[in-house]
Amino acid sequence: MNETHPFDPNLEIPQHVAIIMDGNGRWAKERGLKRTDGHHEGLKAIRRVAVAASQIGVKILTVYAFSTENWKRPRSEVSYLMKLPNLMEAELLPELIENNVQVKIMGDKGSVPKYTIQSIDNAIDKTKENTGLILNIAFNYGSRAEIVEAVKEIAGEVKFGHLDPDSIDEDTISHHLMTQQLAPYNDPDFLIRSSGEVRLSNYLLWQLAYSEMYFIDTKWPDFDKKTFLSCIGEYQSRQRRYGGLK
Repeated sequence: MNETHPFDPNLEIPQHVAIIMDGNGRWAKERGLKRTDGHHEGLKAIRRVAVAASQIGVKILTVYAFSTENWKRPRSEVSYLMKLPNLMEAELLPELIENNVQVKIMGDKGSVPKYTIQSIDNAIDKTKENTGLILNIAFNYGSRAEIVEAVKEIAGEVKFGHLDPDSIDEDTISHHLMTQQLAPYNDPDFLIRSSGEVRLSNYLLWQLAYSEMYFIDTKWPDFDKKTFLSCIGEYQSRQRRYGGLK
């Protein structure tokens, strides 16, 4: 059981929170349900956490919805996961709009079905004027592939004389990553991974270099406002040093 720290609205709130939403399948198995039932419940947890994050002043919530490695799962499960954006549009969007949440996506759209992309684009379009929390959905996303594409883009700029190799620095690389759309909050302050697993699973490898991390036993479908706020309380108990001393 994770030790909990109380949330204090008067203390610092992380501006960008990233979440690895783990445990949907195990949650369903424990209840004699199908794995897809767990994913559906996980969708409801996104709504609860997004609303809670919006209410306390988090600016960006980046959630790992589908990784480039998830294609290895059973075809029936992958097929269901491709339909989740449609369910999101139907079940989450009204409440997200009510809470002034803006939806964004990052990932490789190339191999994603058109009906999935259409549902995601609809959610983006319907929330584009919202000015509150950004719900950034990592869908068909893999950090190593993201970094490879960034390197290719930078190499192309050098090749055609648009960039001096000696001028390449960390900002250059950050500018070519998918999280550039979240500037100035490209890098998460805080990573939460549910369900007790302790690994990054090819998620935001560059961006998480100095993030605080919290691995909690609670499975994602059980996440609610209280659980999320206890995670934020954990963040507030930390001292971020960035390699220095305080």
